[in-house]
Amino acid sequence: MAEGTPILEVRDLNVYYGQSHALQGVNMTLKAGVHSVVGRNGMGKTTLCKAIMGLEPVASGSISFQGQAIDGRNPADVARMGIGYVPQGRRIWRSLSVDEHLRLVEGRGGVWTIERIYGTFPRLAERRSNLGSQLSGGEQQMLAIARALLLNPRLLVMDEPTEGLAPVIVQQLETMLIRLGEEGGIDVLMIEQNIGVACAVASDVHIMVNGRINRVMDSARLAGDRDLQQALLGVGRHAHDETPEPTARTDERDAQEAPAALTKVYSSNPKIPTRWSRPVPVHVIEGAARTVTPTTREVEQIRPLSQARPSGRLGQVLVAGTLDTKSEELRFIQGVLKDEGIDAILVDLSTSGKPSGAEMPPHAIAAFHPRGVAGVFTGDRGTAVSGMALAFERWIAQQDGIGGIISAGGSGGTSLVSPAIRSLPVGVPKVVISTVASGNTSQYVGASDMLLLNAVADVQGLNVITREVLGNGARALAGMVAGRRDATSAAPLKPALGLTMFGVTTSCVQQVSAALQPEYDCLVFHATGTGGKAMENLLASGKLSGVLDLTTTEVCDMIAGGVFPSDETRFEASIEAGLPYIGACGALDMVNFDSRDTVPERYRDRKFYQHNPQVTLMRTTPDECDQIGRWIGAKLNRMTGPVRFFLPEGGVSALSGPGQPFHDPAADAALFEALEDAVRQTSSRHLLRVPHNINAPEFAALAVAEFRNLHGEIPRVAAQG
Repeated sequence: MAEGTPILEVRDLNVYYGQSHALQGVNMTLKAGVHSVVGRNGMGKTTLCKAIMGLEPVASGSISFQGQAIDGRNPADVARMGIGYVPQGRRIWRSLSVDEHLRLVEGRGGVWTIERIYGTFPRLAERRSNLGSQLSGGEQQMLAIARALLLNPRLLVMDEPTEGLAPVIVQQLETMLIRLGEEGGIDVLMIEQNIGVACAVASDVHIMVNGRINRVMDSARLAGDRDLQQALLGVGRHAHDETPEPTARTDERDAQEAPAALTKVYSSNPKIPTRWSRPVPVHVIEGAARTVTPTTREVEQIRPLSQARPSGRLGQVLVAGTLDTKSEELRFIQGVLKDEGIDAILVDLSTSGKPSGAEMPPHAIAAFHPRGVAGVFTGDRGTAVSGMALAFERWIAQQDGIGGIISAGGSGGTSLVSPAIRSLPVGVPKVVISTVASGNTSQYVGASDMLLLNAVADVQGLNVITREVLGNGARALAGMVAGRRDATSAAPLKPALGLTMFGVTTSCVQQVSAALQPEYDCLVFHATGTGGKAMENLLASGKLSGVLDLTTTEVCDMIAGGVFPSDETRFEASIEAGLPYIGACGALDMVNFDSRDTVPERYRDRKFYQHNPQVTLMRTTPDECDQIGRWIGAKLNRMTGPVRFFLPEGGVSALSGPGQPFHDPAADAALFEALEDAVRQTSSRHLLRVPHNINAPEFAALAVAEFRNLHGEIPRVAAQG
């Protein structure tokens, strides 16, 4: 394909169904990336997809793919030329298993393999033996997309991919499409009625009206202008989008005293229109109107957090929890904070539907669920709590400058607030008083700087114990908030740099840190499962200027079941940041367990090294190294910034060099070959084989040189008084 040639070009395209003129001179030019086409039902969107794929005959006009005419070709030829198709309704085979679907269409030599599909869609890996008829709608859609990707197409045509899917699956699909666009290997044409998704994945949106492309618009403008959506598409707010609208008020005192007004909501199209629809009579519109009668208190309370009360220099302090069961305790905490000079507001996360006297009531938080309040107040406690947790997390993300947060509760209350609290930036004071604080707390704290305080007695009423513990928690938060407010604001002297380290790569990281310390503030993270997450959280929040990810060992524990595992999000922050990435195979020769008697029975015959009485290391096998290399390689392929990933042939840790307990040339070779096979090396993405051990001075010097080469000179930041 010549440079500058469109991936797809449609010119004066006409398609008929009998006497019905379905496509009426469609013109469309698609460059690289993701492109969306939106429009009402019956506007010709699906017909356009079918015409491109050769499933509907073209009466006149032309369709070109990479400069070659494809109109008139049969569907098989179109697919062989490099166009994948995800049809409306999924159309999977009900009698074939997931694995059989994928093996039926798997090609040879492409970047999309069955292993990569299972890595991208872990749910399909879990359901690989299930028949098509045994899959949910979301799983069927994943399978339809996976089937198309396995053909390794140059262009992916998707017809209504989010139709009928749950919001969480829609969000996953949206994320995947954005990543496809960023990777650049596959361009996408998506036909979609969900305007939110259509605008999120594409920079511009084609609007289809009566069988024609009416106009092409900037997606950001269309997404933010509901009046424009109504004018062009006959839609505005979606049924699942119940985020409260700002309420216009001319006089605060009048608004407080006036009774709640009856509001009627009219729809000019009570039934979904088509191009053949007649105008809707006025009496039908009036009869279909719905009424909304909010109370004055509701209208007052649904507003931005910044308007709830005047806030301090560093933002508003929150006391969050379920007031229907913990009102006495949470109000006690609020009172202690007030005595300490901290003005905090109550955020009620109750799911019972009972009246609330909090400054931020439950319905105001629940409105931020993707399905609105209906996604929270379900009548089932389990789904209601998980729905409120999601809504609270989304609400927190929309607030500016939170100065601190505190909560108190049992396991349910802690699970409810933890995701939102974890999402706050490092440094924002976070205190949770909980009955689960003395057990395994990693699922609550994650990689955040949350302070989890053991409640000692159950958080159930005020007594001699709970008053002491709740009061201490409140005063701890007050001290942190006051300390931050009183601290002198100063810019850092040096940009921060994140490095990952394990005991067996300590020498390497120490040498690299010593070389870069004059220019950077070097932050070292211990690769014990939470270390990599903590580093990536800081990178995602903009607190790191770069990373030297020299110890990626947590991937071994994830794949082999060790005690220090990463999760599927490892490397995602580097992918999203787009910064230069320097990484290495540090400690990919080992899986970590506790004492020797905790090692799973299936591993009893493996090679072990007793690091200390409580830590047992197991050597990775060639097969495990192959899996590890391919998993990391798939992540490196998605990085948009420059990548340098080192393969130290002299040993990936202090234990794997010649003469050491974990010296295994076959396993190292499997790791390096898997990486070289999986990674698509380009002018900016390189794997670097070096003859040194990772702890050798020569290796450290090379890592520093590559880092400086990619990052250039970093100017010093002057301190500000």
